[in-house]
Amino acid sequence: MVVVNLAVLAWMLITSLREHREIFASPFAWPSFAWDNYAEAWRSADFGVAAANSLVLVATAAPAVVVVAAPAGYALGRSIGRAAASLTLYFALGIGVPVQVIVIPLFVLMERLSLVNNLFGLFLLYVTVSLPFTVFLLTGYFASLPAELEEAAAIDGASRLRTFWTIMLPLARSGLITALILNAIGLWNEAFLALVFVQSTDKQTLPLALLGFLAKQQYSGADYGVLFAGVTILVLPMLLLYVWLGRRIVEGMTLGTGK
Repeated sequence: MVVVNLAVLAWMLITSLREHREIFASPFAWPSFAWDNYAEAWRSADFGVAAANSLVLVATAAPAVVVVAAPAGYALGRSIGRAAASLTLYFALGIGVPVQVIVIPLFVLMERLSLVNNLFGLFLLYVTVSLPFTVFLLTGYFASLPAELEEAAAIDGASRLRTFWTIMLPLARSGLITALILNAIGLWNEAFLALVFVQSTDKQTLPLALLGFLAKQQYSGADYGVLFAGVTILVLPMLLLYVWLGRRIVEGMTLGTGK
C-alpha cells in the first residue's frame, strides 16, 4: 500500500511538470520540466488570495483547538469517576457524527449570527468541529503520564492549575504537537464547510480555489499539466510538513495509548 501511494504521488509530481500533449502521448515518460504549469495554475486559479486565507485559518484555528482541548483533556484524563468517563464518551461520540448531518442547523445558526461568508465564522466552525477528536486524543495522552509527578506537586502545595501549567503541559508536548499537526493537515484540506459557508471568491480557501479551477478547466478545455500542478500546490505543503514531523506525530499517537 505504501509503494502504491508513493507511486501515485511520484506520478502526480512528474505529470505536473509535463506539457498537456506529452501526458497523453506517453503518460509514464520522464517530464520535460514545464515549470510554467505552476505559474499558470497559480495565476488562473487565484491561488494567491486562497492560499493566504487558508494559511490564516489554519495558523489560527489549529492552535486555538489545542488551547481549548488541552485543559479539557487534562481534566478528563486525570479524573476518576463516572462523570469524567461519561464526558469522555460524549467527546468520543462526537467524533462519529458526520458534519454533513448538522450542516443545515449550523447554517441557520451562522446565518442568524451574520457569520456566513465570513472568515471568522469559518474559523469558529473549524475550531468547533475539530474539538471532539482533539479532546479525545489529549485525554488518552494525559492519562498515560506518570501520576507520581502530579502527586509530588500536590504534596509541595501546587494547585491543580499550576500543576497542569508547569508540570503536565510540558510533559505532554509530543501529544500537543501531534494534535496541532493533525488539525493543521485536516483543516488545510477541508473543503465541505468552506463550500457551504463561503460565497465570495475573495474569501475562498485553497481547496475551494482548486475546485473552481477544476470547473473552469472542464468548460475551457482541460490542460492536465496545469491541473496536476494545481493539485500539487494544494498537497505538497502538508506533505512536506508530515515528512518533517512524521516521527513526532507517531510518537505522540502511540504514547497516548499507554494506559
